[in-house]
Order: sequence, then C-alpha cells, then structure tokens
Amino acid sequence: MTLHLYDTATRSLREFTPVREGHASVYLCGATPQAVPHIGHVRSGVAFDVLRRWLVATGYDVAFVRNVTDIDDKILTKAAENGRPWWEWAATHEREFTRAYDALGVLPPSTEPRATGHMTQMIEYMERLIERGYAYPAEGSVYFDVAAWSAAPEGDYGHLSGHRLDEVDQGEAADLRGKRDPRDFALWKAAKPGEPSWPTPWGDGRPGWHLECSAMATWYLGGTFDIHGGGLDLQFPHHENEAAQSHAAGDGFARYWLHNGWVTMAGEKMSKSLGNVLSVPNILTAVRPVELRYYLGSAHYRSMLEYSPEALQEAAAAYRRIEAFVQRVDEAVRSGTAPDAAPGAEVTVGDWTEAFAAAMDDDLGVPAALAEIHGRVRAGNTALSAGDTEAALTAASSVRAMTAVLGVDPLDPQWTSAAGGDDAALTALDLLVRAELEARAQARADKDFATADAIRDRLVAAGIEVADTADGQKWSLAHRKD
Repeated sequence: MTLHLYDTATRSLREFTPVREGHASVYLCGATPQAVPHIGHVRSGVAFDVLRRWLVATGYDVAFVRNVTDIDDKILTKAAENGRPWWEWAATHEREFTRAYDALGVLPPSTEPRATGHMTQMIEYMERLIERGYAYPAEGSVYFDVAAWSAAPEGDYGHLSGHRLDEVDQGEAADLRGKRDPRDFALWKAAKPGEPSWPTPWGDGRPGWHLECSAMATWYLGGTFDIHGGGLDLQFPHHENEAAQSHAAGDGFARYWLHNGWVTMAGEKMSKSLGNVLSVPNILTAVRPVELRYYLGSAHYRSMLEYSPEALQEAAAAYRRIEAFVQRVDEAVRSGTAPDAAPGAEVTVGDWTEAFAAAMDDDLGVPAALAEIHGRVRAGNTALSAGDTEAALTAASSVRAMTAVLGVDPLDPQWTSAAGGDDAALTALDLLVRAELEARAQARADKDFATADAIRDRLVAAGIEVADTADGQKWSLAHRKD
C-alpha cells in the first residue's frame, strides 16, 4: 500500500503523489505568538511532525516550512494591555513556542519564516492580484475582490470550506476603510496611529492575516507544492482565503490540504476565551514531555482529542509499558544476564511491521499503529519471561523502529537524557541509589525486614520507585500524578 491522505479540498482519501518524485514539500501554519502555548496549539505541531517523520522514513526528501505570524491584531492588543513593545511581546512568546516544540521532540522545520521578514514578497503578491483584476487598493488598504474571483471561469471560492458566497463573513473589523463588499478580505491594512507599519505603493500599513502565508509558502516551496496543513479552525476563513488569493494570482498552491482536530474540554475547543487553557509548561509538571507527546499523538490527527487529567495519565501509563519493555530488554542484553544474547548486543532500531506500515499509509492511522506496537510489546514480554531473549530483542528493535516514527522511541537520546536531567547528576544518583538497594538486599537476606522497609520508604520519600523483579531490584524516578 502507498500513502493515502485525506484531502479536505476534495473530501476524499487520495494517494499521495508529490509534485517532484522523491521529494515532499509541506507548509504548516505555525504560531501566532500572543501568549504561552497550550496543548491545543502544539497538537498541530506533533501531528504534522508524525507526517514528516513517516515521509522521511519511507524515503522522501522533505522540505518542511512552518511560519510564525509575528504581526497580528491579537499580538498588538496583548502587548498594549501589558505595556510592552509589540515586537518584544511576539519574540518572547515565539521562544515559548520553540521551547514547547523542542520539549516534545518536534523536529525543527527546514525554515521558519516570519511575516515581518517577507514584506517584499507580499507587496509583489498584491501587485500580481491587482494586475489580474482580483484585488483593489482603497484608502491605503488593499482588498481581495471575492465576487470578482468567484465570477471568474476558474474561480473556486468556497471549495475548501464549503461556504456559499452568500454565507461568507470574514470576521474582520468593521472600520476597514474603502471595502467595496463585506465579503472582501484585507490583504493589507492601512496604517493606524501607534501601530507598526511598512511602506507600499498604496500607502503605509501592515499585512492582513492571510496574505503572508501565500507569499511565504510559494517563496520557499514554489507556486505549486504538495501539502498545506493546519488546525481545523483555520479551514475558514484563513485557508479558504489563502487558496483563493493564490489561485487568483496564478499559483497552483497546495495539492493536498490536511487539517488536524482540536483538543477539547467538555466538548468545547480549547481556547483562551473559554478560560480552559492548559499551558504546556503546566502540563509538564504532571507528566514527562515524552508522555505528553504520546498523549497528543495517540488519537487520529483528524479526530477531536478530549482532554482530562485521567486521559492524560492513562496515556502516560500506556507509554511507560512500552518504555519498560524496551528498557528491560536493553538492560538484559547489555548486562550480559541474557544467556542467548551475543556479546555487546544492544537494542538497535530494527524494522517496523507490515501492519504498522499499513496503518500509517492509511491517512496516518496512529491508533492502529499504536495497537500494533502494544501487540509487539506483549509478545516481547512473553518471550522475555520464557527466556527467549533473541525473540524479545527482535520485538524490542521493531518497537524502537515504530515508536521512532511517532517520535517516542524510549531509547532516543532526547528522552533518555531528559529522564534523569544532567548525565553526571544521573550517574551520581544511580551510585547512591544502588548503594541503598544493596543495603536493602542484605537486610532482607538477614531477615531484617524492618530495616529493608525503612530503606525502601526512604527512597520512595525521595521520589525513587523500587521494583523487585526476577532480575533483582530496579529503580526509577517516580512519575508525578498531580
């Protein structure tokens, strides 16, 4: 089976055929950095990171562009409310988004263009649209003429969202000057006192919301590229208007449109206005970054993900079962306690299964892919308990390959180093805990159970979990539940 993706524009599952063989070009609408990111924001980053990893894993050279909208009405409002310069406010919260992406193992984009760095490209785009008769300047602003484009032989306004022309409401401020038709949308907004502005042939001002993405996507990926992604809430008006202005300018633009579902609470989209925001830094006090990533990526990307603390902890526990198996096999083969393991063996990244590949090729079917991973974990644990280390090692290597595609490989250096913080500190902690465990083992051998229990209680109080296994005492850092 080859990769099939659900294309919002055609409302169908389509085989992925790139513009250029062996190369995949992806544009993702990224952050509008007005505040600290919440888990609803970064779900999109995780979802499209999985797409990118699967494309790379199956042999594609991927150009991945994720923009930053660093000038916007909301940024200006928030900065003014807090008495800060708009550019500082945007830059400060852009760094927060970067930290969140990095913490969750989202690969850096090929490039991360900012709206403020592409005014020349936006001006050129407006010139093309005015010349073709689909945009008009008015009192320092420039508007896209929705009716003119809809009347054109190739006009396709509404094809992405399904909106009829008589239903269109751009949701733009009522004071935009010179607009001929309320359905038209601003490509460029005339300067206002106290707001930042840039010069254009039609007057000073700043870009509207939609123009920047068309200008940047085509500048980096060409007039026609493969995939445009973003959250479901961007389908209208943002992506509809992107597609309209791009097609009207003569660009083929995106060949596939992918939209991820929201993170919801009590059935409602997570948003600041609802007062139910869960920031990434706050959530990471309850679970580890890899567990949060597992949770955000565990549902199908097009489905809604209903948040609850219980669901988050269930996902974290599911990930820990995968992690514990891989670590158990890795320790067995590295320590030499496995009788049939080759000297110096280790759990390398092996091959994914056919069932896993079929799930991923079916519109990134992560739930089915995770079911396959957990099946291999169960089989591997059975083999390990039966003393068949070779079979367990094969299963663990396959699990590593599959979890790597999902960005949650338990032995990936990002997660192994993050698990204990600084490597030197972890080494020192390991020596101290092992000394305590040896003392506990001796106390138990001497039938001094009071001392043995006291040692264990002391470790638990320090945040150390102790497990008595067939291979001896094992320790790990306790996972926080609140």
